Amino acid sequence: MIDIKKILSTLIRLFMIVVAASLMSMNINTFVHSAGLVPGGFTGVVILVQEILLKYLGIEIPFSLFYWLINAIPAFISFRFIGKKFTLYSCLMILLAGLFTDLFPGFYVTEDILLCAIFGGIINGFAVTLCLSAGATSGGTDFIAIFVAERTGRNVWNFIFAGNCVVLAVSGFLFGWNSALYSIIFQFTSTQILNTLYRRYSKTTLFIITDKTDDVYALIKSMTNHDATMFVGKGCYKGAERKMLYTVVSGEQAQRLARGIREIDPGAFINLFQTKELVGRFFQQAKD
Repeated sequence: MIDIKKILSTLIRLFMIVVAASLMSMNINTFVHSAGLVPGGFTGVVILVQEILLKYLGIEIPFSLFYWLINAIPAFISFRFIGKKFTLYSCLMILLAGLFTDLFPGFYVTEDILLCAIFGGIINGFAVTLCLSAGATSGGTDFIAIFVAERTGRNVWNFIFAGNCVVLAVSGFLFGWNSALYSIIFQFTSTQILNTLYRRYSKTTLFIITDKTDDVYALIKSMTNHDATMFVGKGCYKGAERKMLYTVVSGEQAQRLARGIREIDPGAFINLFQTKELVGRFFQQAKD
């Protein structure tokens, strides 16, 4: 029997990857190249190597060829330790991003380097978020970030940003600090967009006061596979007994869970706030 839902999910996933690859390649050919920026990660390494070979040896190499080669090792690690489908979709993203970068033309938008750094960073962050939301990655340091995050449950994008600054420092030493410093603005903007939009590795704590604790707990368990703890107290206004459920879920699950709870109990009082650090066992659904 044909699973229509699964086929539709796969098509949506593929569409998101194609859009993400298109945005990333157009961003490189438009904002990055026109402003002489060096983005972080393996993309920045490839562009940096291109510039070095062209400037010192007069050799021009296609972006796609070196981009595919440099991602081979992290792709193997991802296939071995993160997830097979996740890696295959990521390889598709890498293949398309490299190919589109060589094929797509760039567009003139502005000569202002600061505007290129800011808006290029916004588009790059959105493209990476779209790719991650489709269950894939754009390769390179994103593979490393996902690997570490899956093992530790911590959001590591800011650490990746710090590592990317090393690549930019090399670029600044070789080609001038003006471009390198603007590239740091590009990478910082991209990282903040990613931190804001992609919530898989953030944690949200929920305190839920409800009269339908059994139904709400069943929803928490089925939707997130997380447990909950029930506290029994007394309301100060009427003196009536009240029950409160406490649970911690991933940031991407929190809003959907809150909406589901309100459907079960429209009178539920739900307090959500971001958890900065969590010590203890926390269930994280593995990549496929």
